[in-house]
Amino acid sequence: MQTISHQDEKPILVEQQQAKGLLRAFTALRHRNFRLFWFGQLISLIGTWMQSIGQAWLVLELSHNALTLGLVGALQFLPVLFFALFGGVFADRWPKRRVLLFTQSSAMILAFVLWILIITGVVQIWQILVLATLLGFTNALDMPTRQAFVGEMVAREDLPNAVALNSSLFNMARIVGPGIGGLIIALLGVGPLFLLNALSFIAVIVGLALIDQNRLFVHEKHPGEGDHVKQGTLKSVREGLSYVFHTPSVALIIAVVGIISLFGINFNVVLPLFATDVLHVGATGFGFLSSAFGIGSLLSALWLAWANRRPSIRQMLIGATAFGITEILFALSHTYILSLVLIAAVGFAQIAFSAIANTTLQTVSPNHLRGRVMSVYMVVFAGSTPIGNLFTGGLADPFGASIALLAGAGLSLAAAIGGWFYRKPAQSSLVEATALSELEE
Repeated sequence: MQTISHQDEKPILVEQQQAKGLLRAFTALRHRNFRLFWFGQLISLIGTWMQSIGQAWLVLELSHNALTLGLVGALQFLPVLFFALFGGVFADRWPKRRVLLFTQSSAMILAFVLWILIITGVVQIWQILVLATLLGFTNALDMPTRQAFVGEMVAREDLPNAVALNSSLFNMARIVGPGIGGLIIALLGVGPLFLLNALSFIAVIVGLALIDQNRLFVHEKHPGEGDHVKQGTLKSVREGLSYVFHTPSVALIIAVVGIISLFGINFNVVLPLFATDVLHVGATGFGFLSSAFGIGSLLSALWLAWANRRPSIRQMLIGATAFGITEILFALSHTYILSLVLIAAVGFAQIAFSAIANTTLQTVSPNHLRGRVMSVYMVVFAGSTPIGNLFTGGLADPFGASIALLAGAGLSLAAAIGGWFYRKPAQSSLVEATALSELEE
């Protein structure tokens, strides 16, 4: 695979400097490979969110049991918690494009199977649980690979923009997908959602197939860098974990993101209770609260894409601190309009700190370790979801939604404040690690 040289990057940098206004938010889309990937993901993620609400509706129709609904969600994340580290090893050993072709095709097949079970009238809860578990295993390989692949499709200078655009993609899909899905359920039932989701994977698979491997920003290995391929899987996992724990900037980011993901990013569990029991605005109010969060997240992602700044520990900690404060204020609010503004601010801050954390990890990580570093990030960011949901839901049952969210937000703010005490050594480590990583170019 060909290495892109600095001479190849000069026209890109000139274009980036000339980009003005809103166009600055989309500079990474000048890279053909990233453009193919991004638009394919846009279509696919809309289908994923459509299936998400369709699956929830289907489970409730079949079981009439909220616990079963929670179990299905947990099964989709537990494999990420336990196996994403091994997925990171595969991401570092195999061409990431090839891995993603496999994972996206597998997810498409699982959606087709569920659609067939529905239209034939034989679908049962145990089948949905099995398919959810298989999707979880697929995600354990797909998530770290997809995150690490972004760094191979764009120049280093465009990486902050590309990560932010990926976040905007996710949030656009989260806003559009459920709305379309709800209309389809009302008109045609849940079955078509699974077919449409399966078909939506064709876009990303075609995009991956059309990617020009000779234009990927893959760097030549230095002597000894490829030795990890000869290692056993467990030794490779230990190598990745050792790098994470012994690099202060990476360790700090993982710790702060991990604690906030575990305790703070679980308000979706209690958001319906806020709508009904705290704010007394019912289902319609709940919909607006969800939309406000999505809009805040999308605006944050677009702002980060427009700024396209080199990430820093300070920026990440500012976002994390703002997240803790705004979530505490939302937990204390009993005024609907104020709560709409605050939940939008929570969404804005969440994307700000998580996208900066993601970009920083990809910037400092050596090429041969990037998949494993991003697998650790996905374990703490997404894999902790089942445990965090149990924490928040467990507190909400006896103490109420406000206390449950206040506890999680307080722990999140404490993690952000703790991060400030270690900011200087982490920032020094970030500068050093970034310089070493840039030597690969």
